Amino acid sequence: MKISTLFQQKKPVISFEIFPPKINTPVETIYETLEDLTKLNPDFISVTYGAGGSSRDRTKEIASRIKNQYKVEALAHLTCVGHSSSEIDLVLKGLQEENIENVLALRGDPPADNPDYDFSRCDFQFASDLVKYIKNLSDTCIAAAAYPEGHAHCNRLSEDLNHLKYKVDQGVDFLITQLFFDNRIFYNFIENARRIGIHCPVMAGIMPVLNAKQIKRIIALCGASMPAKLLMMVDKYGDNNEEMEKAGIEFASQQVRDLIENGVEGIHLYTMNKPRQITEILKNVGIVI
Repeated sequence: MKISTLFQQKKPVISFEIFPPKINTPVETIYETLEDLTKLNPDFISVTYGAGGSSRDRTKEIASRIKNQYKVEALAHLTCVGHSSSEIDLVLKGLQEENIENVLALRGDPPADNPDYDFSRCDFQFASDLVKYIKNLSDTCIAAAAYPEGHAHCNRLSEDLNHLKYKVDQGVDFLITQLFFDNRIFYNFIENARRIGIHCPVMAGIMPVLNAKQIKRIIALCGASMPAKLLMMVDKYGDNNEEMEKAGIEFASQQVRDLIENGVEGIHLYTMNKPRQITEILKNVGIVI
């Protein structure tokens, strides 16, 4: 089933993101996590794609298991950095052979050893190029990323929104936002997106903060802002891992509860492959009994 159909059937759509084990770790290590997450009856599970396609085969293998063994819809991430159009063709063909109808089209990060990577020399310079290519090639359901606080490489929010509108117009079926910690930022983003004509469903991306090191890493990577309440929480519990995790679960639960009460179309939980904590959040908000 195409995930776009789910938005016509229910509200909110609930989904999880997982990531494949590192290449030197057996892929089977993710299966117990999948067992626990699928018991929560998500509408779909997305599987990330390593930088430069480093986990490409594992992404397909895990997505296939989600779809064909657990009978849950799978969303396979697909980044285009460093890939030729013929390589993208092979990836899409492989996904179709596994009955996977949904992809998250992303540009991806430059190689870690090449910070001055020249995107203009790629077959696909932007995610919008990949979206257009896939849409012209097949009827695959395409998700794309949205940035409530603006993309890190874009200086103005209005400019970033215009880029997003262009990307959506190339054939995006629904959007998943980068994580955020203040729901007011999300509501403002939705209002501005609708105002400029972005009308596809938008899922709110939520990542529970489970330790102080994690929040520092998140801010360094994506620049998400921290509301005062979260700053106070980190100051209070940052040196106590157990209490910090409890507080982080409660903070995420409050975020999800407020989003649902305000009619969000979907909640996408960045699980960090931690099913127990995700289970607690869903129980707190009444999605899981």
